Amino acid sequence: MTTPSTRTTSAAPTAPTAASAPSARTGRMRHPGLSALGRRTAALLAVVALAQTAGTAGAVAVPTGPAPAPVPARYAHQRLDWQPCADKATLECATMTAPRDWHHPGHGPDLTIAVSRHRASEPGRRIGTLLTASGGPGGKGLARPADFVTKAPALGAAYDVVGFDQRGVGLSTRAVCQTPEEFQAFFAGDFRDDTPADRARVIAASRGFAADCERRSEGLLPYLTTEQTARDLDLLRALLGERRVSFYGPSYATRIGAYYATLFPQRVERMVLDSNTGFDGTWERFQQRLPMSFQRRFEEDFLPWLAARDATYHYGTTAAEVKARWEARRAALREAPVVDGPLTIGPNQFDNGAIQVVYRAHNFPLLATALTALDDWPNAGPAARAAARQAFEQYLDPEFLAEYFAVTCNDTPWTRDLSVWAERSAESTARWPLVGARTLAFAAVCATWPVPTAPPVRVTGAGLPPTLMLNSVNDPATPIEAALSAHRALRGSRLVTVTGNGDHGQYPGPNPCVRSTVESYLLTGALPPGDLSCPSPEAG
Repeated sequence: MTTPSTRTTSAAPTAPTAASAPSARTGRMRHPGLSALGRRTAALLAVVALAQTAGTAGAVAVPTGPAPAPVPARYAHQRLDWQPCADKATLECATMTAPRDWHHPGHGPDLTIAVSRHRASEPGRRIGTLLTASGGPGGKGLARPADFVTKAPALGAAYDVVGFDQRGVGLSTRAVCQTPEEFQAFFAGDFRDDTPADRARVIAASRGFAADCERRSEGLLPYLTTEQTARDLDLLRALLGERRVSFYGPSYATRIGAYYATLFPQRVERMVLDSNTGFDGTWERFQQRLPMSFQRRFEEDFLPWLAARDATYHYGTTAAEVKARWEARRAALREAPVVDGPLTIGPNQFDNGAIQVVYRAHNFPLLATALTALDDWPNAGPAARAAARQAFEQYLDPEFLAEYFAVTCNDTPWTRDLSVWAERSAESTARWPLVGARTLAFAAVCATWPVPTAPPVRVTGAGLPPTLMLNSVNDPATPIEAALSAHRALRGSRLVTVTGNGDHGQYPGPNPCVRSTVESYLLTGALPPGDLSCPSPEAG
């Protein structure tokens, strides 16, 4: 999962859409020491300890997905024409051609995949290539290596760091669904409303989005899957001239890495999976956990943070007072949304602001400042209005959701009975309203999506070197419960649990325990002997 604040802008010429994708062409393209924890966190850590696996590196690989097909010569023999990236002077960019369907590479027009590279800054120390991928699904990864090496210079010195816009997004061949104006209907109204008419309106908007995606993407949708992206990665590995590659991926990219490792275990040198989706199971199962985890982050982390700063933001001195004030403001926006030019802040946009901001604690002041603007919008100052626009306007868009829904609806089976989703939505709204209220809207897209044909991929870790996994205990977008389940499934993995923290994405960051563990592994291959906990420096 990702948010606009973590997405990167691409650095290359205009990308082809599905309608304009060219045919195949050549592209040169321990930290011991825990602070006091609550009973729930202590229980989670006990589960972490029990979840240690006893897999052995070098075991016989038994991928459960389809056997890789031979790569046709027109793809395998292309050359990447590296040129300076238009928007990132430190990177070089190229374009790779890939089949639309790796299982039938002769069928349909080819795709183009935009790729980038930051050369190891100290060639004498170079130890290989580190592939990076972006979250979402829907995030753009082409410019990611530039930011990554700035924050992780030790890795930038020793690795060629490679990024890409995955199929379906950015400057690669992308899906097309709706215009921003058409998409406004998706978040209109209040997802908490639950009359038959309200449900019908939400379902109609979701069906309309799915239908527009299918009609406008010209046959591309069935091939926007994690399994197809994993095969794109292996083609990129080969074109880079590497026998093996290392991989770092946050959020949704953990599924990309896990699928790649399952299909091509012999091609993996080292792998770090940061903030883990439930890649051992279905997207439906994973997404059913999100209302709980977002509500937990909002109530256990953000509300107390805001209450402790009542002198600054005047929103209440206790978490309960802050929550009551939040609900009162939401109710007021339901009756009278703030409308200022293209900006509309109604109850759904209000929720979206919190959903976006709680990914990272350093964004908490943004939401708090935005709340002060809503107290008196006509007289709000420029800084408060700017914060409100950033918090409430810049969340999701039809381009991002085209890929998000394509992948999540295609990868694994979905329950297609909308009466089931209406019931689940009512329950989630009552228990965890922040994200639970949108359950029907999001699930109805996948329930009405074209029936997926993606082959199943079961992640086991067979044949892999031990994999390093990272997750914070209060991560809203990749809950620790999903990380524990994925950890048990990924044989031989080590899980680093960050306590006293709920941020999404732990590396590269300020936690010295996390940083030393990740860099020791990627630079020397040394892993902790078992799972470990890294207390957050901010937790005191």
